[in-house]
Amino acid sequence: MLTSLTLLMNSVGIKTGWRVLQGASDFFSITKKMHNALQGSDMNLSDRKKQIYENIVYENAVRNHLDHDFVVVHDPQPLPLIHHYKQSGPWLWRCHVDLTAPSRDIWNYLAGFIKQYDAMIVSIREYQKPIDVPQRCFMPAIDPFSIKNREFTDPEIEDRLSHHGIPLDLPLVVQVSRFDRWKDPEGVIKAFKIAREAVACRLVLLGNIATDDPEGETVYESLVRERDEDIMILCKQDTALVNALQRKAAVVIQKSLREGFGLTVAEAMWKGTPVIGAQVGGIPYQIKDGKNGFLVSSIEQTAERIVQIIRDKELRSRMGARAHDTVARHFLLPRLLEQYLDLFGAFETVFRLKKT
Repeated sequence: MLTSLTLLMNSVGIKTGWRVLQGASDFFSITKKMHNALQGSDMNLSDRKKQIYENIVYENAVRNHLDHDFVVVHDPQPLPLIHHYKQSGPWLWRCHVDLTAPSRDIWNYLAGFIKQYDAMIVSIREYQKPIDVPQRCFMPAIDPFSIKNREFTDPEIEDRLSHHGIPLDLPLVVQVSRFDRWKDPEGVIKAFKIAREAVACRLVLLGNIATDDPEGETVYESLVRERDEDIMILCKQDTALVNALQRKAAVVIQKSLREGFGLTVAEAMWKGTPVIGAQVGGIPYQIKDGKNGFLVSSIEQTAERIVQIIRDKELRSRMGARAHDTVARHFLLPRLLEQYLDLFGAFETVFRLKKT
């Protein structure tokens, strides 16, 4: 999302840069635990972990010179950066994770940094917290012109799938997500195994291992053992393959246990593909149950909906058309840009008044 958003900001005259944290593996191990704790897991937040976390962020602060009119800091990893700069303008914290029920210890610790920001941006209103910081809700959005989302011809789709050895003799059931327990790939496989007893189909789990997620490789290796003739587990960095799979799929699944928003849902919907999603996080903001997709709360429900969609071609077509229209109205990048511009404009007025 940031790749396209930063380019779009520059194209409308806002000089925008993008900085990325550097850190050792123990730093990313700690911040992954923080991510999980913000979504409800337990974490032993020791003084040593805090020291490593804060020291690495300080080292990044030394290397990066942030004297810009606005600074937007994304997620918990770089959160303490604000502690090391004299602000020349508003600093905004953009949180992409599910804050419905964070661990109390991690929230109390990070709240000390959050309170130093001029505003906090979350994906949906359920993530707003009782904290003395102005809060806004910006739902994420997709770039319809990116390789992942642009129009693909049938030959392009078939070429990409053939390149990765994906047969087209059976309807495809697809989930595209990084290899993360929160995405519940194990639950997807269980639901698929139930569904294929009723309808012939093939499952493709496409994901990658994020460089800042030390748990990803473990999750991937656990899934590989489930492979068979009709269960494909692919670890690929190929946005064209994502596009092709989401367009060719009979149904796309997003069976997350926690989900900050779940933009892969909007990506698939944009392509006119019905999506079965869990009733968590931002997914119900995208899927209206029974209208443009299905919402589920169990493995059995997921399997039932897979069978229903595969069997009913008319239902697939109707839901897919409504899904595309939903994304066109609510989840394209210009809407997100407009929200940022409105927020920047509001803060410019506030800071101008302070200086006078």
